[in-house]
Amino acid sequence: MTFGSSELDTYPTDLDLILESYQDRRPIVISGPSGVGKGTLIGRLLERYSDTLATTVSHTTRQPRPGEVNHEAYHFICTQEFESLIENNAFVEYTFFSGNYYGTSRQTIKDQQAKGKIPILEIEMSGITQIKKNKALDMRFVFISPPSLQALEERLHKRGTESAKSIERRLEQAKVEMEQAKIPGFHDIIIVNKNLEEAYIELEEWVSGGAESALATC
Repeated sequence: MTFGSSELDTYPTDLDLILESYQDRRPIVISGPSGVGKGTLIGRLLERYSDTLATTVSHTTRQPRPGEVNHEAYHFICTQEFESLIENNAFVEYTFFSGNYYGTSRQTIKDQQAKGKIPILEIEMSGITQIKKNKALDMRFVFISPPSLQALEERLHKRGTESAKSIERRLEQAKVEMEQAKIPGFHDIIIVNKNLEEAYIELEEWVSGGAESALATC
């Protein structure tokens, strides 16, 4: 682990050391319906284990929203450039949604691996299907599920950021995703986010589980 200027009074957590010793450096793919809490869970992982885990930055053709910084929130590019990247097989997965392209490039994964970090990808189910079709891509998959569609609907309404029509569309998509997640072997683990703290602990243990086993046998 590389320490900063405060290394004398800052110590890595046990899990940081465990993850650094872990030989399974495969990217971790986290998916789940909109509003299920993926972003919050990923954010907590990244905040606590920033020396070991890192999120990837996706490409998109949509316009930046207020406060979004290019190359941080997304790599914002034009449609022509995105389609050129598709032709050059630059993406491990991509999709077209609400009039815009979204995709995860091979390079953004390589960039994090070059820093010695385990990449975390937050992608849609269609993207997972694309990744799984490519046998050369070896990743780990976790699905974050709501306790029920009704619970998810309540969360989406509480956010207050979308219209009733948009929520209805997202619930229909969530129903498809939750059914697909039941396919044996499609994901390595399904975590039900009924309670955020409990879901986070389960995710953290899953991410580090193999590392702890490996460390125990050393």
